[in-house]
Amino acid sequence: MSLKLGCIADDYTGASDLANTLTRAGLRTVQTIGVPASDLALPEVDAVVVSLKSRSIEASQAVARSREADRWLRARGAEHVLFKICSTFDSTDAGNIGPVMDALAGDAGDPIVLVTPAFPETKRTVYQGNLFVGAVPLNESPLKDHPLNPMHDANLVRVLGRQSRRRIGLVDLATVVHGPEAIGHRLQELAGQDFGAAIIDAVFDADLTAIGAAALKSKVSVGASGIGLGLARALVAAGQAHSHGLTHHEDAPVGGMAACLAGSCSQATLQQIAQAETIMPVLHLDAAALVAGPDEAQRAMVWAGERIGRGPVLIASSATPDQVSALQARHGREAAGHAIEQAMADLAEGLIEVGVRRLIVAGGETSGAVVDRLRIPGFLVGPEIAAGVPVLRAIGAEAGDMLLALKSGNFGGPQFFADALGLMR
Repeated sequence: MSLKLGCIADDYTGASDLANTLTRAGLRTVQTIGVPASDLALPEVDAVVVSLKSRSIEASQAVARSREADRWLRARGAEHVLFKICSTFDSTDAGNIGPVMDALAGDAGDPIVLVTPAFPETKRTVYQGNLFVGAVPLNESPLKDHPLNPMHDANLVRVLGRQSRRRIGLVDLATVVHGPEAIGHRLQELAGQDFGAAIIDAVFDADLTAIGAAALKSKVSVGASGIGLGLARALVAAGQAHSHGLTHHEDAPVGGMAACLAGSCSQATLQQIAQAETIMPVLHLDAAALVAGPDEAQRAMVWAGERIGRGPVLIASSATPDQVSALQARHGREAAGHAIEQAMADLAEGLIEVGVRRLIVAGGETSGAVVDRLRIPGFLVGPEIAAGVPVLRAIGAEAGDMLLALKSGNFGGPQFFADALGLMR
């Protein structure tokens, strides 16, 4: 296998978002869970997205896992590696975006790295280095209440500067609109002034095309799926990648029972759960009971077992920000989050054991826990359910042929669960 593009994603739903974006842009893409084992058979592809669950772990561990993934990708021919982060720049001042960026750029010998979480299609834009979620700055958006990485500063030059050993500069929109050569010239200027990374503005879709073409000239870039789209466009424009369709086997129906798990506490997911109650049975779990012990998850499995033979069900541990804050105050942020994630993973494992072969998971951390528990080494990327969320067909799963959808909390419209079930045949 000789890759055109290597990618390292810091969570599983973000990896699915990126893999979906690359596929739509014309790159045949596989998403792996962790660094693949040497005996995992992968098809010939243009891009591989290595999914890590490294966003919220200790920085040194995130660096070690990311460097291992980077070595695997480059050994298979990837000349450029994108470190894929969340489009809302989820990261505390202790990392992990800055430390991983520093390590990958240092290994590659890049004097300066382009960084942007912008993806205008999903209403994430960067102007004068400030990240906007829709019409509001990041620190005024619901992300200010994120249970693991609350975001209280929209200025990404400052945010990244608190994490990185490198000096952080800015490539502004006035430069971007003049195209890749202007971007490259500005990067040379910044590197000459001892800047080691640069936040780059992007407000319109066309900005991503210029950014991708400029970024491809280096060995490392950092950003959300928007910069991935720009990189893919640059590869296709250069004739280095061509569109591929699914084979009959890859598109064959899976069938079997279907279930949904929701662990995200985002406003979007809460609305989606409310809509799902009009079309399927929904069980709202007691988050405090999940933290207390296994009884609540066992109750949920009994509930699901009584209903799932008649159609899809949804089990939700999602709660409002106030409820999450109260739970974290009693049990601690990390302990509460870990306990709920593992309970949802228990449920996923139980659902697969009773015959579920189509599984929809809402929430980045929940998705990571579920996929780890199910020991799925990789996915082929299928049709798009919503922006950033594709249907995924498992590769090498112990349970056999399966379809999954892994949704970041903020992604998808109100009818997301119904839309997903409609595409997951």
